[in-house]
Amino acid sequence: MVETIHIGRKISRIREIRGIKQDHLAMEMGVSQQTIYKIEQSESMEEETLGKVAKALGVTPQAIKSFTEDAIINYFHDQSYFNYQCTFNPLDKVMELYERLLQAEREKNELLKGK
Repeated sequence: MVETIHIGRKISRIREIRGIKQDHLAMEMGVSQQTIYKIEQSESMEEETLGKVAKALGVTPQAIKSFTEDAIINYFHDQSYFNYQCTFNPLDKVMELYERLLQAEREKNELLKGK
């Protein structure tokens, strides 16, 4: 058995961070979604099961065992993901969306007038 603090919660967080839904993980592992739910509720699990989960998540069993929220924040910070430079003006995008919405409303009004 893996001696760690609630391995299921760590699996759940890694799955969420990777953008994987329970049903997709279940499909990858060839088990039911209920099995994934039970895995994520488990405080500990056999090494073999942990290995299968890790493989399906695209990480190592050790990565799951040593996962912490602080570690992931530090990883992304070190990778400069927080220093993303926007290549467009967000206000331009807002105005573009507003103009499209306004045009759609005008077209809808014209269609309603024609009835």
